[in-house]
Amino acid sequence: MAGQRGAGATLLTLAFLLLLSRPGRVASHPQCLDFKPPFRPPSELLFCVQYKDFGCCDSTRDRDLLARYHDVLARLDPHSQETCASHVQDILCQECSPYAAHLYDAEDSSTPMRTIAGLCDDYCIDVWQKCRSIFGYISGDKQLIALENHMGKFCRYLALDDVDYCFPRLLSNTNLNQNLGLMTADSEGCLQVCLVEVANGLQNPVAMVHANDGTHRFFVAEQVGLVWAYLPNRARLERPFLNISDVVLTSPWEGDERGFLGIVFHPKFKHNGKLYVYYSVEDGFDEKIRISEFKISSVDMNVVDHASERIVMEIDEPASNHNGGELLFGDDGYLYIFTGDGGMAGDPFGKFGNAQNMSTLLGKVLRIDVDNNNHGPLYRIPPDNPFVSNPKARPEIYAYGVRNMWRCSFDRGDPYTKEGRGRLFCGDVGQNKFEEVDIVERGKNYGWRAREGFSCYDKKLCANSSLDDVLPIFAYPHKMGKSVTGGYVYRGCESPNLNGLYIFGDFMSGRLMSLEENRKTGEWEYNEICMGTGQTCVFPGLINNYYQYIISFAEDEAGELYFMSTGIATATSPTGVVYKIVDPSRANRANYTP
Repeated sequence: MAGQRGAGATLLTLAFLLLLSRPGRVASHPQCLDFKPPFRPPSELLFCVQYKDFGCCDSTRDRDLLARYHDVLARLDPHSQETCASHVQDILCQECSPYAAHLYDAEDSSTPMRTIAGLCDDYCIDVWQKCRSIFGYISGDKQLIALENHMGKFCRYLALDDVDYCFPRLLSNTNLNQNLGLMTADSEGCLQVCLVEVANGLQNPVAMVHANDGTHRFFVAEQVGLVWAYLPNRARLERPFLNISDVVLTSPWEGDERGFLGIVFHPKFKHNGKLYVYYSVEDGFDEKIRISEFKISSVDMNVVDHASERIVMEIDEPASNHNGGELLFGDDGYLYIFTGDGGMAGDPFGKFGNAQNMSTLLGKVLRIDVDNNNHGPLYRIPPDNPFVSNPKARPEIYAYGVRNMWRCSFDRGDPYTKEGRGRLFCGDVGQNKFEEVDIVERGKNYGWRAREGFSCYDKKLCANSSLDDVLPIFAYPHKMGKSVTGGYVYRGCESPNLNGLYIFGDFMSGRLMSLEENRKTGEWEYNEICMGTGQTCVFPGLINNYYQYIISFAEDEAGELYFMSTGIATATSPTGVVYKIVDPSRANRANYTP
């Protein structure tokens, strides 16, 4: 009976394939049970055919599931075989789902991985009423089987805390993509802004930077390993500024966190022509993150000399996710590097995880000196790095206890008083409950994996009085968003009402958010940012909608603020757009013509 499915299962299959084939498909955060991104199976799947184009199973896994399917059906009477075959197939094949890690709670290392995917209540009740006997043959979970005769308790046991991902609702769940392409939040209580579309047609634009050389050019990096130069009039040069796509490790599948992840120009670029990039590479069967130095071409200021690459640092990655990716230069002239914890779920490496292990560079903020490295070491250790005298710690470490900081920025400070200058803001992506924003300081511990946001994640480690960790300035639950994208404190001139606001977003929910420091209490107060409604954004050149998946934020030389988002979150989809944020209440309209 392999491959024979009921009408309901066929409709689910068609619905899923339809979602995969259109721009509005579910695209929040695919991940397989081995923490790697989904893929196109190299050969045809014969059993879990609904995932033949995109999923987590190859033909070997597919055959194993088929064998389990036959084993279950052989234990059923003929009537149950006819009634339950499609349910058995659906439940078994969720191991092949692009969202398998979510369906099986594999992202939460504090609980054992489920033996059966999380089921939505209505679906669970339907299967329980018709086919409850199949669960004993699919799963060896004694606690589940003990609840077999109690429908309510049984289905609560199979439910997910995050109902967005339960099967089969995730196949068509509008909560995951409800505003795709037209993010326009409720304006009640929100700070309303408008946007200017600056560049489009980009493939997952992960970073936008400027050279601070007075040319007013800006440079946009794509995850595939291309960097494009734009002139002050926003015209993109035909030839890529940098092209290392042949060595960058990434894939076209949603959920792949590898690729070209960061770029920064040396503060003295105008004189030394140096820039630094952060990207993923493959070394045999191993994966690494690489920090490299390049120099500008001696004959063309709009092209990098690709032969000038010098590898400054490489770090082994034990898994394919949590790769970090930020590079920044501070006012001190040192290069700051932000690494992820190495991937998987719950930082499972060693006794306390990589983030708390001072002998590894993973899960850290690093600070190195790359000046005067033309004829000596590729980098030196700043003498005031906090752990240079600790023989058990890597001297590169500036701060630790971070999970996967995605987009950090230094505050330029108030344009008149310089108050706030040099503060280092980071968004640190959470595990399965909270996202957080931190101000990173020298030598501090930011708590992961003991804490996620303000909450204890590893309760034993969290109770350790010697942890002395720093709490975030803000954390939000997954009902608001599921992957923070750090931003900037606005310090530009064109939208003075925004001055002092830390503006950031969430990749999955598409929310734009802001924090403002209460100077009396020292607390950071939250306010959502919404698109202007009614006549607010009617001036030519202004728009009030954007693609949902907010990838990154940027500043130009003048301190004006931008963000990058895309309609389809894959490294090869040309739906990426760069938007400039505009406060329409006090704007110099002449600056916003198309």
